[in-house]
Amino acid sequence: MKYVDEFRDPDKARTLLREIETLVARIGTCRTRPLQVMEVCGGHTHAIFKYGLEGLLPDAVELVHGPGCPVCVLPMGRVDDCVALAEMPGAIFATFGDAMRVPGSKKSLMQAKADGADVRMVYSPLDALTLARANPDREVIFFGLGFETTMPSTALTVLQAEAEGVTNFSLFCNHITIIPTIKAILDSPDLQLDGFIGPGHVSMIIGTRPYDFIAARYRRPLVISGFEPLDILQALWMVLAQIVEGRAEIENQYARVVPDGGNRRALEAVARVFELRPFFEWRGLGSIDQSGVRIREAYARFDAERKFAVPDARIADPKSCQCGEVLKGVIKPWDCKVFGRACTPETPLGALMVSSEGACAAYYQYGRLERAPAGPDPVSRPT
Repeated sequence: MKYVDEFRDPDKARTLLREIETLVARIGTCRTRPLQVMEVCGGHTHAIFKYGLEGLLPDAVELVHGPGCPVCVLPMGRVDDCVALAEMPGAIFATFGDAMRVPGSKKSLMQAKADGADVRMVYSPLDALTLARANPDREVIFFGLGFETTMPSTALTVLQAEAEGVTNFSLFCNHITIIPTIKAILDSPDLQLDGFIGPGHVSMIIGTRPYDFIAARYRRPLVISGFEPLDILQALWMVLAQIVEGRAEIENQYARVVPDGGNRRALEAVARVFELRPFFEWRGLGSIDQSGVRIREAYARFDAERKFAVPDARIADPKSCQCGEVLKGVIKPWDCKVFGRACTPETPLGALMVSSEGACAAYYQYGRLERAPAGPDPVSRPT
């Protein structure tokens, strides 16, 4: 297929849905619970609800929404660190837009900006480097955030800053890695997952081989998927076919974009600039070993955590907010006590309602509120 509309063909979708129903019927004869398939990536979650895919699937299939949204898993203490850096005299703090409204324990970056901090939204780390060039008398700090998808561009920007001799540019590194996260989910006693729809953008960088342990050790199928409706339905069909046939393999539905070996040049840049942290704190998932990266000693002069006094606080989420349980797939957003009431896109309590890839934002945006628990304040969407 060559055109986007071909990946949204209703007739092909109906065919795939019939095939999915046939597979589910073959699996379901001896099961006492729904088949649970986790889509790891927040981009898949939004596509699923945007195109109404979940409502078309048999009741015996349950899609579980995973932690593949880097803004959503950012712990509150790291947001407080961002605010502290942004409020340093003379600093310019550059960040992607979806991190501006993530709540810290006292304020978000957006609120810090309203209070006078020089917080600027950028579209790439190179934009932050441009700011540093244009403001040589001020410290420019870029908020590096994201999985392996955005890691290469940050690494290349650090290398560019070194090549140009820019001394007033630094990186507050919060980049995270997908593989230890999936392992932590598989080791969680709360979940009984039957398979995974693997992330497309991350896999474009790392390839397919890093997922091999999921099939070899945990005996779960994973199919890397694109983001169009037919991509996701075909990936789900491929997962179910493996279950029917008693297989557990790593398959690549998104082969038109994802090479098995990943992007060699991007991986080389990442390996040159970054190294694994011993552990990193995740919102809702706790500390996960080797799940984040930091700047290597050779580039320490670009590391904001070495260059400035970062509080490095550990702050617990509000007890009323159940982002952690949603991130792990233990509950749906509508099961959270504050979803659609105290927590909305206009007044978010948790990161999952802020980010464009958050599960709560997807449920709210696309109207999946009907199963929210009853309460004194009716759940409604703005018109």
